[in-house]
Parts: sequence; structure tokens; C-alpha cells
Amino acid sequence: MLTLLSKIFIKNPNDVQNPKVRSAWGTLVSVLGIVLNVLLFAAKFLIGTLTGMLSISADAINNLSDAGASGVSLVSFKISAKPADREHPFGHARIEYVASLVVSFFILFIGFELVRDAIEKFKSPTLPEFRTVAVLVLVLCIACKLWMSLFNRRVGERIHSDVMRATAADSLSDAAATAAVLLANLLSLVLPESVAAYVDPVMSVLVSILIFIAGARVLLETNNAIIGTAPDKSVIEAIKRVVGEYPEALGIHDLMVHTYGAGRTIASLHIEVDGKEDIFKSHDTIDLIERRLWEEEHIASTIHMDPIVTDDEEVTRWRAVVKKAVTDIDGRIEIHDFRIVPGPTHTNLIFDIAVPFEIKTPEVDLKEEIDQRIRALDPSYFTVITVDRI
Repeated sequence: MLTLLSKIFIKNPNDVQNPKVRSAWGTLVSVLGIVLNVLLFAAKFLIGTLTGMLSISADAINNLSDAGASGVSLVSFKISAKPADREHPFGHARIEYVASLVVSFFILFIGFELVRDAIEKFKSPTLPEFRTVAVLVLVLCIACKLWMSLFNRRVGERIHSDVMRATAADSLSDAAATAAVLLANLLSLVLPESVAAYVDPVMSVLVSILIFIAGARVLLETNNAIIGTAPDKSVIEAIKRVVGEYPEALGIHDLMVHTYGAGRTIASLHIEVDGKEDIFKSHDTIDLIERRLWEEEHIASTIHMDPIVTDDEEVTRWRAVVKKAVTDIDGRIEIHDFRIVPGPTHTNLIFDIAVPFEIKTPEVDLKEEIDQRIRALDPSYFTVITVDRI
């Protein structure tokens, strides 16, 4: 179905790095979401009115809110496709994060309203009227929501959209909520009347809990995206793969990746090169790497050349000594930018250490321990250490 719809409504559907194509995908999914959710709302609201079941009517309102959320997504994709301008030099793709935030508030608001209505019904419970048509409608609604969840998730993965992933999570929680409503409808047949009257409000509360969980999950994921998170491992691996194909690149460090929405990734990194190589040759290699990262991975990169000494026995020996001292403390720590500055009374070993965030040892303690290990070997050698967290 995904392939069929993309061929009918989207030109060049696989060119997801193109903002226009992403906007077309967003428009397709959002319009589809609006239409289907409005139909689901109408069907459930009618059945809820006929049977007197609050849980069905509440679930219908939930679908109406989903239609509104799809409208928000539609607007966000239109805005995110706008090109960069003077006020927004990195484009408008981050508007999708804002849209995801709005969707999460939609979900949480509906969950709150359902709880309030359920509490009111607990005060004056009534026995709902069972109708076979209600069961059929609810089964169809569950199947429709499961399909929408799968569809949104696949589109979200294809175009790397947080809005689509949020919508997929919402659709899955809707399917679970409707399943709970269906169960309440069936239980009303087998339970005593005194108990069956409370099934509907109880299920309404369960539905609201599912909706709250979905909303909180979307809110947390969106909040992390807005604050800033570690880059996806696939991005790091892609950069290292391209750099690693050039033997002139002796090492890579100080890698920083910023994402300004899907298809808008900016990276800066340092690449170590032989200090005795022709600077124009090294620069040519850097240019080739930057070009490939853009053409193959759509990553706009800025690369700094770090010339290092490769044929000095003293530098090579002490680099190995320092590396062993550091890895003996923790094998996850790496060193880079190593150089030696000799003096009349002492020699400075200047280098950076890349320390994973998982290592909780205070930076000052790490520096002190490394310095002590080096001074134990030769007290005339001092360390000047810069700590990078990775």
C-alpha cells in the first residue's frame, strides 16, 4: 500500500533528502490521517450515542483530536519545506519538533478529559446497551488504527520524521484503547448488571492511561530532540567509514554533529595528517572527504587538519607510553593531538583525552592519575591535558 500510494501521489518518492519530496510525503500521510480519523470519529460517536457507552464516545473524541494533530503535522511539513533565509540560515525543518510537541499536548489533554468524564460516570453508573453493530465497528476501527500505525511508522523511518513516529505511536495507543472499549462492550454481556454498569467507566480510565503513556512518550522524545541528543550511530559510522577510506587520514577526533531536522545534518571534525606531507595534498584529501560526506550522506562538514609528527622516535615512544598509561586507567579512553614541548628544566607532554560520558570519574581526578603515572616514569615530564567528553 505504501509503495502504491507513493507512486500515485509523490514524484520521485525515494528522494527523501529533497525538502519537496518530504513535504509531499507529509502531505499524503497527514491528509490520509485527517480523512480516516474523521470517519472513525463519526462511526464511534454514532455508536457511542446509540449504546450510551462513555468509553466509545470518549474514544471517538480521541480520534477527532487525532484529526486535529494530523492537521498540525500537515502545516509543519509545509513550513519545514521552506528554504533557508536570512533569519533561518539552517532552514525550517525543526518546526517538526514543535509539531511533535503540539501532538503530545493533544494526546495528554484528551487523556485528562477522559479521566474526568470517567470519574463523573462512576458517580452515576448506567448499564450500556449492547449492540452487535458496535462490536463490528470497533473491530474495524482497531484494524484501521493498526494499519495507520504501521503506515506512519514506515513513512517516519523512510523520511526520518519525528512527527510521523509520534503519530505512529499515537495510532498504536488508539488501537489498544479501542480494544479496551471493545472488551468493555463484550463484558457487559456476561457480568451481573450491578458490576457491568461499572465496566464502562473502568475501561474509560484504562483508555486514558494508555493515552497518557503515549503522550508522555512522544513528549519525552520530542523534548530530547529539542534539547539536543547524541547523533545517531549510523551518522558517526558513515563519517568514520568515509574518512577511513583515505590512508592519508591518520586519525579522527573532536567530532561534533548537529541536526537541524531530517536531511539537515552539520558536522565538524579534526583529521590527523602527516605533518611532513605537502599541505596542498593534505588539503586536497580534506576537500574530497567533505564532498563525499555531502554527496553520499547529505552531511555538511567542516574539517580541520591536525598535522602530527610520525617519524620522531621520541614523540612516537612517549605517545605509546601515554596511551598505555591512559588505557590502563580505562580502556575506553582515547588520546589525540599529542605533542612534546621540551624545556630546560622539564618537558611538557600536551595531549587531549576523549572520555565517554559513561565514565563518571571527575575530570580533575583523571588528569591527576595520568600525571602521577607519567611522573613515576620520569619526574621531569609534566602533562598538560585537555578532556573531551564523547
